[in-house]
Amino acid sequence: MREAILSVDIGATSIKLCVLDERGELVEPLQTVPTPYPCPPSRLIEVVVRQIDERGCDRVGVGFPGDMVEGRVLEPGNLARVGGITTPVDPDIEIQWRDFDLQAALRAATHRDVRVVNDATLAAYGCTEGRHVELVFTLGTGFGIALVVDGHPVKIRDVGAEMFVDGETYDEALGEPSRAADAVRWRERLHEAVAGFCTEFSADVIHFAGGNARHVEPSDFGDVGVRVVVNDNLATMRGALRLFHMVDS
Repeated sequence: MREAILSVDIGATSIKLCVLDERGELVEPLQTVPTPYPCPPSRLIEVVVRQIDERGCDRVGVGFPGDMVEGRVLEPGNLARVGGITTPVDPDIEIQWRDFDLQAALRAATHRDVRVVNDATLAAYGCTEGRHVELVFTLGTGFGIALVVDGHPVKIRDVGAEMFVDGETYDEALGEPSRAADAVRWRERLHEAVAGFCTEFSADVIHFAGGNARHVEPSDFGDVGVRVVVNDNLATMRGALRLFHMVDS
């Protein structure tokens, strides 16, 4: 499968993987493996490298659930926690992740063309249409956001650990544990967050992606004044294909 692309979406709960052909069609079904905890760089690399080697693709696109620049981790987000999003941060693991060049480490370990971006950016590559100002919100174990202007991703802050409401961060207020505990409150908070970001970035279109996008209805945001697109998990995975084609073009 040398011409195929392996898409890897690393989440705080699980790692999703699929192989795509040049048209973005799945060569094999979407698969998941548990995200390992504790999760220092060495342990995550071991898990991801094993999956890459098993599939044999020469090109691999990876989404990482934290703040990044050029394949280097600036902030590891929930992967620095002891055992997942509801557990405390381990300061030692957080230090190991900061300024860690994950892209270079995966390339060295696999001898393949591996490209690593923030997971919301991967979703943006798979969801956006390339016109005007588009915001992508990833809804899963945590909460992510990406901005694309006229087809070009624009670096913005990673908001997951940023304080939002009632003493909770965006990840805590809008992640899966919060939705599971009170779905009505979760939807109200999501509306508040989305409306605020639409105003801040003057969005024309918003996209929802990730596992919990299925709990969103476009009509929930009818008063926000933007077009709403709800995507499935495969849209995010197809971002790996566009990641390579956009960068190489």
